[in-house]
Amino acid sequence: QVQLVESGGGLVQPGGSLRLSCAASGSTSNIRQMGWYRQAPGKQRELVATITKSGSTDYVDFVKGRFTIFRDNAKNTVYLQMNSLKPEDTAVYYCNAQRLIIGIVNDYWGQGTQVTVSS
Repeated sequence: QVQLVESGGGLVQPGGSLRLSCAASGSTSNIRQMGWYRQAPGKQRELVATITKSGSTDYVDFVKGRFTIFRDNAKNTVYLQMNSLKPEDTAVYYCNAQRLIIGIVNDYWGQGTQVTVSS
């Protein structure tokens, strides 16, 4: 099992910045990818960014150039640096880890952290 604990959410004004953290514990040795998703009220959960074990990153178009995902392997922690925040970025942000077990991908989720962008 993998446990994920997010932190760093909060209230920020438009144009501001926040950094989210996700600390993984438990059976982390065969995590192949981690990522951030978000869910706004009344909407489905959507992908924001991912980072593989080797460090390759991918972003959805609406955050490219504003958000950066990076990881500290020694701390088993992944971060999401969010700059130039917009009101439409308001959502609960969830950390995700994918673990490959005998060829099957297992998904693990954190409890979520609220990000509110408002003046």
